Amino acid sequence: MTRTARRNRRTLQVTGAGAAALLALTACSSSGSGSSSTTSDSSASASDKLSGTVTVFAAASLEESFTTLGKQFERAHPGTKVTFSFGGSDSLAASITGGAPADVFASASPKTMKIVTDAGDASGTPATFVRNQLEIATLPGNPDKVASLKDLTNPALKVVLCDKEVPCGAAAQKALDASRLKLTPVSYEQDVKAALTKVELKEADAAVVYKTDVHAAGDKVGGVEFPESADAVNDYPITLLKDAQHTDTAKAFIALVRSAEGQKVLTEAGFLKP
Repeated sequence: MTRTARRNRRTLQVTGAGAAALLALTACSSSGSGSSSTTSDSSASASDKLSGTVTVFAAASLEESFTTLGKQFERAHPGTKVTFSFGGSDSLAASITGGAPADVFASASPKTMKIVTDAGDASGTPATFVRNQLEIATLPGNPDKVASLKDLTNPALKVVLCDKEVPCGAAAQKALDASRLKLTPVSYEQDVKAALTKVELKEADAAVVYKTDVHAAGDKVGGVEFPESADAVNDYPITLLKDAQHTDTAKAFIALVRSAEGQKVLTEAGFLKP
């Protein structure tokens, strides 16, 4: 389906919704002021109106927490479904500007979000909903005794970084530059989960990833904090996309992410509040 066709389809949906709202208003007018039970029923009806599938493109580091929130959303709104595409924020942004059908974009950096807003594919202004900080993932038990970012420059260590175009890679490079350290990794990975997997599979001795990824990996890896990470914290913005097919449902999912309930899930996963 072309982007023009999607816009036309969305217009028809909005028109239909407007007609339904007008009929509901007419019915309320004819029945008078109504009782408190009528008001309660109307509220329940409004909630039940949420339907359809919401497609969310989200940074790989959000996989665990967003999957949890997606299940919560579906339980709260029967008849809805939330599907996800997780990956490097730069790749996701390129897919969106290339016409891939999506309703919501949650990026791991303002820079990658700007790709989407500059292309005119966002609806409204993106809002920062969490922040994330880097941490060093090591082999379980940290057998190489990694204690600092500088230790990763040891040529005997196999270190993995995210690609510099990916937010976690850009943040790692910023921390290295601030410390005047040069690091030659054995590989650059396209998203943070791929970098972490290298350590989990013992194909690398260490990787610079996010705190949230070390947290999610449990005992599969060790974690080493380093002070330079405080100078390379990433803001995560989220936005409704212009060609969203189920706008109200997509907005409701964004609202959940930004709510106290959503923030609880995210902070428990290791994210920082915005």
